[in-house]
Amino acid sequence: MSTQIPRPPKPRRSWGPRIALALFCLAAMAVIWITNVLLTERFTEATRNRAEVRLTLYVGNLISELQRNSIVPQLLARDPELIGALSSSDFSRSTQRLLSFVDEIGAASLVLYDRDGRIVAATDRNRLGETHRAAPYFVDAMRANSTVFTIFRRETGGYAFLYSRKVDSNGATLGVISVEVDLAKLERSWAGTSDAVLVTDSSGEIILSTEPRWRGLPESEALERQSAPSAIERAFLATDWTALPIDAYLRGEAVMRRELRVPFQGWKMVTFTAYSSVREKVNGVLALEIMGFAMLLAFAFWLSSRKSASRLLLVRRESDQLRRLNMRLQREIAQRQQVERNLESAEQTIAQSSKLAVLGEMSASVSHELNQPLAAMKTYLAGARLLLQRRRPEEALSSFQRIDDLIDRMGAITRQLKSYARKGNQAFEPVDARAALSSALAMMEPQLKTRSVAINRTLPSGPAMILGDRLRFEQVIINLLRNALDATKEVRDPRIDITLTVEDAVVLTVHDNGPGIENLDALFEPFYTTKQPGDGVGLGLAISSGIVNDLGGRLTARNASGGGAVFEVQLPILEEGMAAAE
Repeated sequence: MSTQIPRPPKPRRSWGPRIALALFCLAAMAVIWITNVLLTERFTEATRNRAEVRLTLYVGNLISELQRNSIVPQLLARDPELIGALSSSDFSRSTQRLLSFVDEIGAASLVLYDRDGRIVAATDRNRLGETHRAAPYFVDAMRANSTVFTIFRRETGGYAFLYSRKVDSNGATLGVISVEVDLAKLERSWAGTSDAVLVTDSSGEIILSTEPRWRGLPESEALERQSAPSAIERAFLATDWTALPIDAYLRGEAVMRRELRVPFQGWKMVTFTAYSSVREKVNGVLALEIMGFAMLLAFAFWLSSRKSASRLLLVRRESDQLRRLNMRLQREIAQRQQVERNLESAEQTIAQSSKLAVLGEMSASVSHELNQPLAAMKTYLAGARLLLQRRRPEEALSSFQRIDDLIDRMGAITRQLKSYARKGNQAFEPVDARAALSSALAMMEPQLKTRSVAINRTLPSGPAMILGDRLRFEQVIINLLRNALDATKEVRDPRIDITLTVEDAVVLTVHDNGPGIENLDALFEPFYTTKQPGDGVGLGLAISSGIVNDLGGRLTARNASGGGAVFEVQLPILEEGMAAAE
């Protein structure tokens, strides 16, 4: 009888740790994938927002540069020295005259043409003598009564952007003055960023671009010929413009296209931004997560190898605290670095925009303040010429003396404009408002003689003393009288009533019988005007209001019940003004 020996039982495999490990790996993969998708979408949206902000700033800088140069031909077309050179054909000092303007204006070049299209003065002396009679910027300027804007392509590549305007004198056309806008500096500033930028005209042709080989082509042909440089070049090759799948963003190879209409002759600006920075940020966070899961996995193996519950609990708490602290520190560091970069970019943008705005306003202010003396000088010169032709030199000398006074006045105006930004009353002195009014009327005498306007003055018998700057107060009166003259152009029997009274304050009232004021709310805003282009820039009342405020008074306007507009200047009398100054 045989005895069967029992086999030993097979050892039971423990599937619990293996299942736990598999579940842990699946959970880690799921968390990493979800984190990847969410962070990619979040950082992608932030990149879009920054790209839109930069695009808006680019468009603002482009419009500011064009507007700043658009007023220059109008100012130079009235320059007496250039008009005299065209009239006498003596251009020995004209080029030096243009060179004195180009640095202050910030233009690329200034060119003066005679009536035959020949260059007689230019900031680039090598161009003297060239003939541009058939050029569109010359032909269009000769035919138009305002400033014209022209774009033409250079032989060396790129485009030139010109503002041109004809120069008239006594109804006769003498020539054309042109100003080339320096937009190349904007291209250079765009090239210093991580974006690819292009600007198209109304026909869709690229006229400005960070890639020189794009100029002169439509956008589709330009992208086929040459993609954007640097990191964006690789992104162009990997991007499907019809549909951008999420994996393109995950690889960091997609490119975002943004466009914005430029409010100037149908222009359009387009920018291309790569998403490579998004991938870098997401990878940094994923690396931290993977490191965290690796730490957890290592901790789990260590926990399974040790059976001491108290020590395992202590190590787990310490590990969790360190991980949370590390993650929090990483987030805080990243947030602070991002805030510093945003602040630096915003400060640079605001500083540049402020410089451009101040330069434009100062140019317009100088033009407005010097217009009145120049008009008076022109009238006196015509009178002196007529008197010399009639052999009356004594009377002509009187006109020349007035012109000399006007030149001194222009010099004082330019010195005064330099101090407009400084508040204070160090240069204030007692001023008789009656004498200032008489001086202002004398300044307006040439214009008053050309118009049949009834001027009614009501003055006090005694002095009307104020504490202030006589020159600036006269400029306020001249601006108010000039506006009144313009308002009564279409009136059959024009009349201006000027009243000066002294009671609790010195009050100057200018009342005309014109059509009145349409928009009282915007009347004292800079550059608001109802005049035709070329007759004014809308700074007279804004400057006058600022002067009156500096003198301690106020300037108000209203429509009279019987028709017409009423402007009233209230200034403290001398004793109150001195007390306020102290």
